[in-house]
Amino acid sequence: MTDQVSTAESDTPDIPGKPTSASRTTLSHIMTHSDTNLLGTVHGGVIMKLVDDAAGAVAGRHSGGPAVTASMDEMAFLEPVRVGDLVHVKAQVNWTGKTSMEVGVRVLAERWNESAPATQVGSAYLVFAAVDADGKPRRVPPVLPESERDKRRYQEAQIRRTHRLARRRAIMDLREKRAAEGIED
Repeated sequence: MTDQVSTAESDTPDIPGKPTSASRTTLSHIMTHSDTNLLGTVHGGVIMKLVDDAAGAVAGRHSGGPAVTASMDEMAFLEPVRVGDLVHVKAQVNWTGKTSMEVGVRVLAERWNESAPATQVGSAYLVFAAVDADGKPRRVPPVLPESERDKRRYQEAQIRRTHRLARRRAIMDLREKRAAEGIED
């Protein structure tokens, strides 16, 4: 679904780019007992929802309208989150294609009643596709990296995209080969 534009859309003039800071956001949430798993720490799914929410807000801001989650890459949980932690989910657009965007997310946690600095507890990369009212892909503005860190993130996002596409291609080739050999799954 990502990076496929209809003929009518491809005839539209170029969209002006937006700097990374234009859509960057932080979502903060205090963790309560209702967020815990059987081990008494915050459930990974709760963190993943916060990550998706923050990334979706960033993608919508950058694209100027609705955007849907196409994939989540490399969700890493670095340390457990506990009840009473104030979780900050920081997100920004790292890279854009024609209709898709990679959003990088960092998850930080700090005790709600302490003044110690926040600790990074997770990170993820998500790909969003901008869609129109009919759910069809629509063009997104190019992202304009502002700092050296933004430029590095842009370059790393291009590498991740290349790997995602190569993996998808290899899987499809394998499935076609197995089907041609008469192997049913």
